[in-house]
Amino acid sequence: MEKIKVMIVDDQIILSQGLKMILGMETDLEVIAVAANGQEAISHCHWQCPDIILMDIKMPIMNGVDATEAIKSQFTHPKIIVLTTFHDTEYIFNALKKGASGYILKESPPEDIIHAIRTVHQGGSILQPNIATKVIEEFTRMASQTKTSPKDDRIHLLSDREKDIIQCIGAGMNNKEIADHLFLSEGTVRNHISHMLEKLNLRDRTQLAIFAIKNQLT
Repeated sequence: MEKIKVMIVDDQIILSQGLKMILGMETDLEVIAVAANGQEAISHCHWQCPDIILMDIKMPIMNGVDATEAIKSQFTHPKIIVLTTFHDTEYIFNALKKGASGYILKESPPEDIIHAIRTVHQGGSILQPNIATKVIEEFTRMASQTKTSPKDDRIHLLSDREKDIIQCIGAGMNNKEIADHLFLSEGTVRNHISHMLEKLNLRDRTQLAIFAIKNQLT
């Protein structure tokens, strides 16, 4: 079985080494690099090919938002999960806009971080509900600072059921939670999500969540 190659990017060495040790105990995961800032992460990407990058936000030299933007523009393969705290909501939102596939608290149990890596590697995204609420609040604050906040015309392309589903995505629900909430099968939810991605010309579930928040569908 081919292992999922992981790079950890964090200026807290103790955290990085501890996380490396935990991930190394999983038979399907391999930590191929550890970087202390965004600039080092970009350098590693030039000669290594991580599948997943666990990216801290606040780091010296180059922060995680700028590093996410640079990596996503230069390399097509790596997927990025933001490692964060409750205090980084504005940075989280910016990282998602730059192409991160989700975010997870640094304080999360190891099994949650491992699950996040596997989920994102399989094409999913990680939107923890407790942080999603904070991101929504932050975006609302940012939007309120402007005189107008026009909604995207593409909203009209969505059916009422699709709006229900995208609202749930914006709130951080996974497919099972959405299915239970709306009394649908998980397969139906997945089909609706695929149709919405195509209709809205969006890349993934994370961008759907951002679309929902930006257009006040949450």
